[in-house]
Amino acid sequence: MSHISETLLVVPAAPADVYHKIGWRIMPFIVLCYLCGYLDRVNVGFAKLQMLNDLHMSDAVYGLGAGIFFIGYFIFEVPSNLILHRVGARLWIARIMITWAIISALTLLVKTPLQFYTARFFLGVAEAGFSPGIMLYLTYWFPARKRGFALGVYYIAIPLSGVVGGPLSGWVLSSFSHSTVMAGWQWLFLIEALPALVCGIAVFALMVDRPTQAKWLTENEKALVTSEIEREDAEKTTHHNLGAILSDRHIWKLCAVYFCQIIGLYGISFWLPSIIKDSGLSDVSTIGWLSAIPYLVAIPVIVLTGMSSDRFRSRRMHFSVLAVIGAIGFAASGYVGHHPALAVMWLSVAAAGILSALSLFWSIPSSFLAGTSVAVGIAGINCVGNLAGFVSPYAVGWLNVTTHDNRMGLYFVAACLVLGALLVRTISGQLADR
Repeated sequence: MSHISETLLVVPAAPADVYHKIGWRIMPFIVLCYLCGYLDRVNVGFAKLQMLNDLHMSDAVYGLGAGIFFIGYFIFEVPSNLILHRVGARLWIARIMITWAIISALTLLVKTPLQFYTARFFLGVAEAGFSPGIMLYLTYWFPARKRGFALGVYYIAIPLSGVVGGPLSGWVLSSFSHSTVMAGWQWLFLIEALPALVCGIAVFALMVDRPTQAKWLTENEKALVTSEIEREDAEKTTHHNLGAILSDRHIWKLCAVYFCQIIGLYGISFWLPSIIKDSGLSDVSTIGWLSAIPYLVAIPVIVLTGMSSDRFRSRRMHFSVLAVIGAIGFAASGYVGHHPALAVMWLSVAAAGILSALSLFWSIPSSFLAGTSVAVGIAGINCVGNLAGFVSPYAVGWLNVTTHDNRMGLYFVAACLVLGALLVRTISGQLADR
């Protein structure tokens, strides 16, 4: 590890309006890209409403297929982030988006469980590195004191994908259910892959790798932003080799916290339509519209909690409280019976807590890691944590089938969220709450 005292480099902080300018120029397109990617990742939750019957698959098969995405994601995530750090975000993000769009569309061809597993695995391979790559990209543009808000804006793409994807998916399934060309779920995979393909091509024209390359910043603004981030990075931890990174206990603690958080995230993403359906509804279009409500509720909460954590520098406390709120909402959704309104209400509480905590999480590792360490650290934490994306849908599906009680899977997810809220308190506040 290396640390450089503040006294060695004294540079005035860039004014807030520079970061507002940067935010308005880069964040809307980043949010759009992540929305497309997340939509392609989780639209299988809506396809499930028709696909399982058509292909004669069980919840357990679906859960394994939904989760196996993260095995491919796990294997290729760290190498992908290292390549991005070397060749630049513009080239690598474009490659990621174009390949995942193609593979997502090809999922419409699956006929057997093995083909379903294969398609999901290679979708994970294609998308590996996108999310940690964007988080690494944001460290090039925003210092720690502004990153909570930036990450909050970035993560509103998840609920936006629910707001847009829910009604869109429900409409596609309903409108194309009698198509003589393909089944509704096949049209779903094809139609929802197109935005990612278009955005992937647009990345070449619209994304700028570093502030120094931004033509829309003045030379003085470029210098202020670059010097502030360099000064901050000089005070952070850098590891000289992979062994030093792997031996850092703080990184492993964050892996455990993130693993618990991802259990909750994909509990919402993969099972929300099914929970609403189990509350007494059968029309897929109605389910699609109602599934947008929890995500819509989460959007302002994500932004406001990001601003609050920047202001009070209490990221661990914010994270813990929000994770527990998410757990309460998820557990309570198992008690609603045949009351769709109650199901949507408690799922809204769950989504607001889970997604807000998730957006705050990534401000913790980027607050004390720099250089190659932050590239590998973010990718490594995301890599290990996202194994929960395999565990979550499979465990919930297995519990539902084994116990014949859909509430058991919900309780499992809630318990993992509470565990994550406790684990984050074991991380040093001097590192996490900067």
